[in-house]
Amino acid sequence: MTNFDSKDTAAFKGVWVFCEQREGQVMSISYQLLSEGRKLANDLGVELCGVLLGSNMDADAVKTLGGYGADKVYYCNHELLKDYTTDGYTKVICDLVEDKKPEILLIGATNIGRDLGPRCAARLHTGLTADCTHLDVDVSKYKEFLKTTSTIDVDKTPFEENTNLKMTRPAFGGHLMATIICPRFRPQMSTVRPGVMQTQPYDVAGAANVVVENISVELSKDDIHVEILEIKKAAKQLVDLIGADVVVSVGRGISKDPEKGIAIAQELADALGGVVGASRACVDAGWITADHQVGQTGKTVHPRIYVALGISGAIQHKAGMQDSACIIAVNKNADAPIFECASYGIVGDLFKVAPMLTEAIKALKASK
Repeated sequence: MTNFDSKDTAAFKGVWVFCEQREGQVMSISYQLLSEGRKLANDLGVELCGVLLGSNMDADAVKTLGGYGADKVYYCNHELLKDYTTDGYTKVICDLVEDKKPEILLIGATNIGRDLGPRCAARLHTGLTADCTHLDVDVSKYKEFLKTTSTIDVDKTPFEENTNLKMTRPAFGGHLMATIICPRFRPQMSTVRPGVMQTQPYDVAGAANVVVENISVELSKDDIHVEILEIKKAAKQLVDLIGADVVVSVGRGISKDPEKGIAIAQELADALGGVVGASRACVDAGWITADHQVGQTGKTVHPRIYVALGISGAIQHKAGMQDSACIIAVNKNADAPIFECASYGIVGDLFKVAPMLTEAIKALKASK
């Protein structure tokens, strides 16, 4: 499209969310991003639009996006968009961006999003920040975020007042947090890790009032250089940290007997009806698999109860669990940073304290 210039930042307006669907079902990451996009759109005073690609999807499923914050849904309905292909989805999204010119485009950091985002950014000649865990456009809100997640003296540090999207992500293997901006090109693109952004309550009125615009898609088989012959699903046992109501996590404190430490955590998790998580130190040491990892480079969780056993509370780990409703920390070090965000703290040996907690919970259940 000849009138598209990614450097003409003034021509771009609005916040978009790519709403991922698989086999006609909208993925939960789409609702998370719409909820976060709603905040950004409100701060900017612009429209929030969901972008949905598919084939003959249920009309109610399309309007559901309005229930999570979308003012408008651009629905691209085409038989070649039923299943994801890099070529097909990239062409349709880029054509739409070149026509409508959004200033922000958010994509989930799923397998699909991590493939789609870079391809679209390259074609649109703009930047992409991958695997983000925090987003801001308002400088004052960004400062408040820094006060709780960094060692920067915010009050003494000068900040430029602007509405560029401030995209925060882990860097150097999670040991640092980097905030990246894209001031000279549009749209500002970001892939966002699933589970990081909290989904707002479903709004029935929003779903009823959302505007669905059916987009005329120009797409042919010649535009797609692969053919999907078959989709096979493989069942693999993975821990569901993001959806868990209770998470019991272990840290470096189990180092004297990792196997026993994990077993103790599992017993406590079973008593509470939860699952076992871990800090990055445990995963790096090979004591537990990566799907258990909580933190900036792992999964972000918001359970009703989070129990931290032998976890010191590095900023990268706290970023992945500090929004839990109730945090119970057990650590031998009374000065451990984990106690700063804990609702309840127990100074003691996890190998002694955790079994006592388990027995107390079992006894309480038995009495009822």
